[in-house]
Amino acid sequence: MKTANAVLVHHPDAMRYRFNDHHPFNPVRLELTIDLLRASSALQDQQIVLPAPADDELLSLLHRPDYIDAVRQLSVPEPQQRWYSQAQQYGLQTEDTPCFPGMHEAAACIAGGSVHAAELIMQGRTQHAFHMAGGLHHAFPDRGAGFCVYNDAAIAIAWLRRQYNARVLYIDTDVHHGDGVQWAFYNDPEVCTYSIHETGKFLFPGTGYVHERGNAEGFGACFNLPVEPYTEDESWLECFGQSIERVAAAFKPDIIISQHGCDAHALDPLSHVHCSMRIYREMPAAIHRLAHQVAGGRWLAVGGGGYDIWRVVPRAWALVWLEMTDHPLRDEIAAAGWTTRLPDAWRSRWQPESPDSLPETWLDDTSDWTPMPRRSIITEQNRATMQIAIQDL
Repeated sequence: MKTANAVLVHHPDAMRYRFNDHHPFNPVRLELTIDLLRASSALQDQQIVLPAPADDELLSLLHRPDYIDAVRQLSVPEPQQRWYSQAQQYGLQTEDTPCFPGMHEAAACIAGGSVHAAELIMQGRTQHAFHMAGGLHHAFPDRGAGFCVYNDAAIAIAWLRRQYNARVLYIDTDVHHGDGVQWAFYNDPEVCTYSIHETGKFLFPGTGYVHERGNAEGFGACFNLPVEPYTEDESWLECFGQSIERVAAAFKPDIIISQHGCDAHALDPLSHVHCSMRIYREMPAAIHRLAHQVAGGRWLAVGGGGYDIWRVVPRAWALVWLEMTDHPLRDEIAAAGWTTRLPDAWRSRWQPESPDSLPETWLDDTSDWTPMPRRSIITEQNRATMQIAIQDL
């Protein structure tokens, strides 16, 4: 493969990562996003790279062998009863993370995608890579949690540490705290984890407080910015922009891995933050700039949460790719604001399947949104939290 500015890492089997028909985690959002990019003339076949699934050796960089075995045994169509009886001790067969046939294979495919993306970047075969099926940041070494079976981002970081001794800055913009990645590297001074999210006082997983700073040699390499419910664009972006600039400049990573969960949007059904598509245009732009400033351009982006799969996720993830590839449409959207229209062909194809009216434009017209009460109080609280989070930088 020739050197490319950016590649999209995608395996069709990632579409098999589906718990059931009623679960909020629906992989159709991958198809929606890829189709939106194609309809926008922003994605060509030669930009897509097919990864190999992760084998047990790769999975074992993070996960315990007994957990991997349990996942595999619970992935057959009719698991033995003894495995069902043990499932919940491994965080599986719960309401959030139920078992499903092919679970191990689909999750291993996603883990392999993130490692392959990291390998392409470190080999100099591309500067940037986007693996939108990745970002399963809640899984732990010994258990699944929060819709996540294998923690692909943590596995990729562990692989980067082992293969390249790389300093890794992990940036998590999901509205839920990136707990699994944080705790995996809580003692490691060579992995800096940063997470901006809704405070755990009211939202799963209930962690990510500002006082979580790392442990032992890793103390000071962990940053959390928990924002208040009903935070809006201005406050979210103020906190993110000022803090991530300081963190990246101080840590000086060899590579940036960013997780782009898009569930801080006002339409997302599983959170209480009230942001618009604006943050999903501006955050990737800031991360892209920082990658070139502090990490030699090495930037790996993964997906994550996002549960308004029709109106929010495709636009948000497509904006990551437009930014990553310096596509002209990115600049058109930035210049025109919310008025740039989505492709009519995409809307026509998917509207019959969507339960909601699909948006007509890339960004949201927020002029008629009802302002959140206590806006100034929320802004000041978030600002105070940010100052605490970065006070030692």
